[in-house]
Amino acid sequence: MDKETFERGLEIRKSVLGAEFVENSINNADDFNRPMQELVTEYCWGAVWGRDGLEKKTRSMLNLAMISALNRPHELKMHIKGALRNGVSKEEICEVFLQVAIYCGVPAAVDAFRTAREAFEEM
Repeated sequence: MDKETFERGLEIRKSVLGAEFVENSINNADDFNRPMQELVTEYCWGAVWGRDGLEKKTRSMLNLAMISALNRPHELKMHIKGALRNGVSKEEICEVFLQVAIYCGVPAAVDAFRTAREAFEEM
């Protein structure tokens, strides 16, 4: 593991998902899932989110579309909250999910809208 990339990823992950959520995820990791927490933090958040090529807001919008298409509601809810922290408006989230409906299917978008309402209520 590259310590510098991991630390950059940890900082970015906390800024997007919230420090409490990330710290709980890491602190509750056990021998089984700790390698996944480390992988996600280093590569996803440090190596990719840590690049300069896209703003956090753009990355969030891309994630919303891709995770909706993959039908992963738990991850989607987490990233909806992160998108709001990154400056994505509810109107922009709506537009992303309408795009999902056309290119990935209406059922994926319906579930995405449902998950977004839950995330909005929780915030």
